[in-house]
Amino acid sequence: MHAVRRKAPAMPRSRSDKPARAVAPWVRTRLRTAPWAAASLALLVLVTAYLAAALPRAVDRYETEGLRHDIRNAAPRNAVLELTTPVPLGDDIAATLAPRVLQGQRDDARSLLPAPIRTDPRQSVHGVRTFKRVTGEDPWLPRPDGISPEFVLSSPSDLTEHAALRAGRLAAGTADAPEAVVTTKTAASLHLKPGSVVHVPHKGGAAPVAVTVTGVVEPRALTSPYWAVEPLLGTPALAPVVGEDVKYYWQAALLLSPDSAPAVLSTTNDVEVFFRFMPTADHLTGRDTERLGAALDSATGGPDLVKLRKAVGGNAALATELDSIVDSYRSMREAINPVTAVAVFGIGTVAAVVLAMTGGLFVARRDSELALLRSRGGSLTGIGLRLLGETSAVAVPAAALALGLAVLTVRPPGGGSGGIPLAPSVLAAAAVALIATLVLPARAVVAHRRPRLHGGRDDLLTARPSRRRTVAELTLLVLAVGAVASLRLRGTGDTGDHLVSAAPVLVGLIAASLLVRIYPLPLRWLTRPARRLRGVVGPLALARAGRTSSSGTLPLLALVLALTTAAFGGSVLAGVADARDRAALLATGADARIGGSVEWTPLPAGLTESVRGLKGVRDVAAVQIEYGVSLPSYQGTSAQPMSAPIVGVDPASYTRLAGRTGFGPFPAGLLAPTGRGGEDAVADTGRVLPAIASPAVAERLGSAPQEIVSAAGVFKVKVVAVRSTTPALDDADFLLVNAADLTHRADTTLLVSGPVDGAALRAAVTARSGEAKAGALAVELRSEERATYVDSPLQSGAERIYLGAIGAGAAFAVVAVLLSLLQSAPERNTFLARLRTMGLTRKQSRRLLGLEALPQAVLAALGGMLVGWATVPLLAPGIDLFRLALATTPGFAPLDSAPLRADPWSLVLPALAVVVLTGLAAVGQAWWAGRRGSIKELRAGDAR
Repeated sequence: MHAVRRKAPAMPRSRSDKPARAVAPWVRTRLRTAPWAAASLALLVLVTAYLAAALPRAVDRYETEGLRHDIRNAAPRNAVLELTTPVPLGDDIAATLAPRVLQGQRDDARSLLPAPIRTDPRQSVHGVRTFKRVTGEDPWLPRPDGISPEFVLSSPSDLTEHAALRAGRLAAGTADAPEAVVTTKTAASLHLKPGSVVHVPHKGGAAPVAVTVTGVVEPRALTSPYWAVEPLLGTPALAPVVGEDVKYYWQAALLLSPDSAPAVLSTTNDVEVFFRFMPTADHLTGRDTERLGAALDSATGGPDLVKLRKAVGGNAALATELDSIVDSYRSMREAINPVTAVAVFGIGTVAAVVLAMTGGLFVARRDSELALLRSRGGSLTGIGLRLLGETSAVAVPAAALALGLAVLTVRPPGGGSGGIPLAPSVLAAAAVALIATLVLPARAVVAHRRPRLHGGRDDLLTARPSRRRTVAELTLLVLAVGAVASLRLRGTGDTGDHLVSAAPVLVGLIAASLLVRIYPLPLRWLTRPARRLRGVVGPLALARAGRTSSSGTLPLLALVLALTTAAFGGSVLAGVADARDRAALLATGADARIGGSVEWTPLPAGLTESVRGLKGVRDVAAVQIEYGVSLPSYQGTSAQPMSAPIVGVDPASYTRLAGRTGFGPFPAGLLAPTGRGGEDAVADTGRVLPAIASPAVAERLGSAPQEIVSAAGVFKVKVVAVRSTTPALDDADFLLVNAADLTHRADTTLLVSGPVDGAALRAAVTARSGEAKAGALAVELRSEERATYVDSPLQSGAERIYLGAIGAGAAFAVVAVLLSLLQSAPERNTFLARLRTMGLTRKQSRRLLGLEALPQAVLAALGGMLVGWATVPLLAPGIDLFRLALATTPGFAPLDSAPLRADPWSLVLPALAVVVLTGLAAVGQAWWAGRRGSIKELRAGDAR
C-alpha cells in the first residue's frame, strides 16, 4: 500500500516575487533634475530655429515686394499690354466696329491672357484710332510758326468714367457726321469750344471730313493709365520741326464717340483697333518671375498670340515693355542674391558651431556620470538613445514653436496675398532641431567609446591633432582655395554655386584651425618671462590658460567665424553706403547744386551772395560751364571731331571743393590768372590759358597750345595737369580754365558745400530770380539724389538681411563666450575656493580669471580682424556691389562699379567688443563665486 504523499502547504509569496515597480522614465527624470539647462537649450534652439525659419520667408517677402514695386511704379506706357489689329476689310464696317462687338472682343482677349498675367478691368480701354496723325486744315487753328496742327482721331471706351463734362455735351454722331470731345487743355491751346468744327483731309481727295466738337471734358486723373499711356489724348504738345531753324507746331487729339469711330477710315489708311490692358501685381510673388516672363513671351510671339488673334480677328500684335521690366528685376535679383548668400552661409555656420558648443557643455558637465554608466556596463546605443530622447524632448517643441512664430511674424506682403511657401522654413527649423538633437548624443558616444576610470589630461598644450583632423583641415583648405579662386574669376554671378558663397566661411574655418594649432606657441613664449614677475596671478593665469581643455577650439572657431562674418557684412554695408555717397556727390558735385534747367542759363545777379549767407553754407564755388565746345587736335584736321565742356572756375574756391570731394584735386597755382581777360581781351586771341584736362582731352590737345573757339571767347589753352574727374561735371571729358581769363564771363552753376536746408535754398533762388523765372533754375541736393539710389525693396531687403546677419553674429559670439566660461565654471569655482584657503583675495581672484580668459579672447579677436582684413581684399575682385548700392544698371549712373573695400570700424569694433565682453564675463564669474560659500567646492570627492 502506497503511502499518500501530501501536498506541501503553499508558502506565502515573498516581496521579491511581486512584479517590480517601473523605474521613473529617464527623460522626465533628467529634465526635472536639470530644468535650467533644459530651458537654456530650448531658448537657444527657439532663437536659432526662428532665425533659420524666418530667413527664407524674409527673402521671399522682399523679392515679392521688389517685383510688385517694379511693375506698379513703372510708367504706364511701359507696363501696358497693348493689342492692336488692322481694321478688317468688309462691306459692313460699322457693324464690325460697333461698341458691343469691340467690348466682346476685349473681354475675350482679356480672358485669354496667360497666367500669371492679370489685368485691371477698370483701366482697360479699347477703341479705334489713327496711329498716324492727320492735319487740321481750318485757318483759325493756331499755327505758332505757320505749320498746321495735327490731330490723333481716337474713340476710347468708357470716357465718362475717366473724365467729367465741363462744357457742352458728350459726343454722339455717326460715321457720316462724326462728333468728338476735347479735354480742357486741348480746348485752351487750340482755341476749341463746343460747336467748333475741325476739318481733316479725306484720304481719297474728296471733301474734307468735318468733325464737330460737342463738348469739353476734364480728365479725372491725368496720371492714371487711361490717360498716361497716350498723353496726347489729354494734353496737347508743341512738337519741333528741326531744319535750318527749329519750328514748332501743335499736336492734339480729338476724342470721337464710339458710334463715330468708322469715320476715321475716311481720313487715312493708318487706322487700327486697339485694346489696352493694364497689368496688376498684387497677386504676383517673386517665384512667379520665370512664369511671368514665359507668359509674356508666349503672348507677344507664341501660342497665346495665336489665340488672341482668333479672338480679335486679323493680324493682331501684342506690344509691351513689361518683359523688359521683368528682365530688369530678374537681373537685379540675380546680382543681389549671391551677395546675400555670403552672409547667410556665415551666420549659419556660426549658429551650427554654437549649437555644437552647447552639446559640448552638456557632455562636459555629465562626463563623470556617463563614464560611470559605461564602467557599469552601459551600452553606447542605450546611452545615445537616452540622450537623444532628452534633447529631442526639448529641441523639437522649441523648433516647432519657432516655426510657428516665424510664420506669424513674417507675413506675405499686401495683407497676406500671395502666400509664402512653408517648405523652406520647415526644412530650416528641422535642420536646427536635428543639429541640437544629435550633437549631445554624438559627442557623448565619441567621448565614451571605451570605458574609462578617469579622464587624462586634455588641454591645448598637450593635445596632438589626429590624422583625421589633419585630413579634414587639408580638405577645407582645398575647398577654400577653390572657392576663393572661383569667386575671383567668376564673381558671384553663378547663383547655383554655393561653394562660391561659402568662400568667406571656408577662409574663416582655415584661419581658425591654424590659430588653434599655433595657440600653444605664444603661451609657451609668455610663460617663461611671466615666472620672473612678482606675484602669482600672472604666471598662474598663463598656466591656467594653457591648461584649457582642447574642446575650447569650438569657442575659438565660433568667435573667428562671427568676427569674419561681421567684418565682411560691415564692409558690404559700408561699401554700399560709400558707393551711394560717391555717386550722389559725383552727380551734384557738392552738397547742393544750382544750375539752369537748360544749357547756358546765367545765374541772376546777387544769387551767390544770397546763398553764401544761408545757414549751414560753408563754401560756394561759382563756375561757368559751356557744353559741346569743339576741340582742335595736335594732329590737325585729320583727327576725328571731338567736343567737350569747358568749365571756367575760380581756382581758390574750386580747389577747396575738389579737395573736399576728392574729385580731381589740384593746386590753385596751376590755373594762375594771365591778367588778360574780360571784354577788353576780345581781340587778344593769341593769349594762352593754363588748363586742366581729362585724359582723353589732354591726349587730343597734346602738349602745344591749341586755339579754342567758344561762346566764352577765343583763346589758346595749354594743358598743365590731367585729372580723371572734376566736381562740376560727371562726364568723362572736360577742360578747366580760370574764369577770370574768359572774354565773356557769366556764371551758370553754383556748387554749395555744407548742410544747407533745401527749402531755404530754393526760396533764395526764387527770391533772386523772381517767380516767373524760378523754373529756369534747378536746385539739386546731394541727399535727395542719394535717396533715388535706394529704389527697390530688393535693395533694402538685402541690406536688412546683412544687418540681421551682423546682429545675429554678435549675439552668437556672446553666447559662445558665455558657453566657454560656463563649461569650465565648476572647475574654476573649485580652484578659486582652494586658492582662497591659501590667502587669495577677491581682487586677485577677479584678476586671475580675467587674465586667464584673455589669451583665447585676444587670439580670437586678432584672428578675426586678420581674417576679415584678408578676406575682403581676397574676395573683392569677384564681388561688385553696384546693383545692391544703386537702383540702376551700369552705364546709367555716375559710377560704373562699386567695389568691396575693408571697413576699419567693422574690423576693430567687434574684435574689441569680444575682448571686453570676455573679460567682463570672467570678472563677473569671479565676483559671483566670491559671494558664495566654499563648502560645496571643497568637499573631497564631491563632483557636484
